[in-house]
Amino acid sequence: MTAADGVRGYHDLRFESVREVFGQLFSEGEELGAALAVTVAGEPVLDLWGGFMDKERTEPWHHDTLVNVFSCGKGVASLCMLRLVQEGLLSLDASVANYWPEFDQNGKESITLRQILTHTAGLSAFHPRIPDEDLFDWSTMVSWVELESPWWEPGSRHGYAPITFGWLLGEFFYRVAGERMGQWLQRNIMAPLGESFLFGIPDDDHGLIARMTKGEPVRGDKAAQLLFREMTGNPTGVTARAFSNPMSVLISANRPEWRRMELPSANGHGTARALAKVYGLLSAGNGQLLDDQLLDEAIQEQVCGTDAVLKCSSRFGLGFMLGQPDHPLAGFGPSRRAFGHTGAGGSLAFADPDRQIGFAFVTNRMGPYVLVDPRAEILINAVYQTFDNHDL
Repeated sequence: MTAADGVRGYHDLRFESVREVFGQLFSEGEELGAALAVTVAGEPVLDLWGGFMDKERTEPWHHDTLVNVFSCGKGVASLCMLRLVQEGLLSLDASVANYWPEFDQNGKESITLRQILTHTAGLSAFHPRIPDEDLFDWSTMVSWVELESPWWEPGSRHGYAPITFGWLLGEFFYRVAGERMGQWLQRNIMAPLGESFLFGIPDDDHGLIARMTKGEPVRGDKAAQLLFREMTGNPTGVTARAFSNPMSVLISANRPEWRRMELPSANGHGTARALAKVYGLLSAGNGQLLDDQLLDEAIQEQVCGTDAVLKCSSRFGLGFMLGQPDHPLAGFGPSRRAFGHTGAGGSLAFADPDRQIGFAFVTNRMGPYVLVDPRAEILINAVYQTFDNHDL
């Protein structure tokens, strides 16, 4: 590949083949705008971007372009909660209601932070139909959370909480820390790294944000097809309610109300570089972002098997998705110790502690895949092939 492919940024020459694969996504029409960043042992080896911020292809993607990475933010939000655990401000296994008294109603009195982080709390969706515009009012949505009852006995099974996870963690964090998670995150983690990853974007910075575009209709991904059938066939079931009650976040993603609100489950905006740095530090351990003992617990398998919401196999630690290299399109490379999070549409970030890799791929052309998008999978494979070729 040459500069004609439109890819800009830095890459270690040993990773030239990865840069070529990234460039091919644009030259072959798979991408609109995207960025890729990889660190090894804490050092950047790739920081690339290309394409456009808008579907009209009038605004080039820049080095500081922010993109909504949807559920990739869950890993960052979980890190914030674990930092409060590390500081002794809360316990993984104490009742949430000890810190948030209004939560103690309708069968939620014994739910713990561990159960929320592992998606076993039974709070994956709202039972009643929520007015769509309530989505943008934090206090109203928190009131809905307080009134909700579990869909199953807490701790008895796991089912991914795509949206409610954000109010559950966000309000819990506020009750304990006394400030919003987004503010705390920027001051305590991102500013020291010289990066931005935000839950809630000031209006003056909206010009930095790439516009999301819809992906192709569901075709080859069997997990996505199964999910779609479940949602349409059972519109009041937990799966349909989890993704579209209130309105689907995919409809809201380019609205200014969505950008300025804070929802740690789904509206994290940042760069690939910021995510790769965070996961790079976590992959190296040594207490850089979390004490090693707590990090080890966080990336131990807590639940694994058929997900009550996603209707496919999922595997979680404490807030982090875990690698499933033996499951098609569900892995973060070959290591079962890898951990991170995927996001709707194709964005993905993870850490591999075995090789001290921090990896992040972000995109504004949304693909129709439930777990790992093939674009990310191709790039992940290229990174590991480089490791094998150069004996890194």
